Amino acid sequence: MILHYFKKKENIEKEIALNIYKNILTKSKFYLKNNNFFINKDYNTSFEVISLSLIIKISININNNIKNYRKINEELIKLFISDLDDSLREKGIGDMSIGKYVKSYIKKFYFRLTKFPISEKAINPDTIRAYFEKFKIINLGEERNASKSFYSLFEDILHNNKLFKFIKN
Repeated sequence: MILHYFKKKENIEKEIALNIYKNILTKSKFYLKNNNFFINKDYNTSFEVISLSLIIKISININNNIKNYRKINEELIKLFISDLDDSLREKGIGDMSIGKYVKSYIKKFYFRLTKFPISEKAINPDTIRAYFEKFKIINLGEERNASKSFYSLFEDILHNNKLFKFIKN
């Protein structure tokens, strides 16, 4: 009787999105911790790295012939918003002003999403370098190394669609 809830497509899509998001967080933490490219290693830098990888993954999901990519992308964004809320609370932001902070970060995210190229062919180290240069999170002169390092580390997240094999058209 209850088993049909576990086999629903929404649960599969939520699980796929959760696995993708966990992978993005793990790789972002590794990238931030193990590289000295960054001007500052703070919350805003972490936000930029996670946003970039999430934006690229969402763009690739749109470009691939994936059934229900909208639901998967929606779940990724829900997880991101929830993560923003939780992490800002951990930083000490109170209940009265948390909404304002989350809203400002979400506006930043959607702005970046609209400015990033959607074409999968346009996603490469040069595009990533331009992103880093625009938002000034990498030390001057290190943008090329940082973008190549980012691209190679996140390549499996960005282009690996193994998780989608059972819901593809």
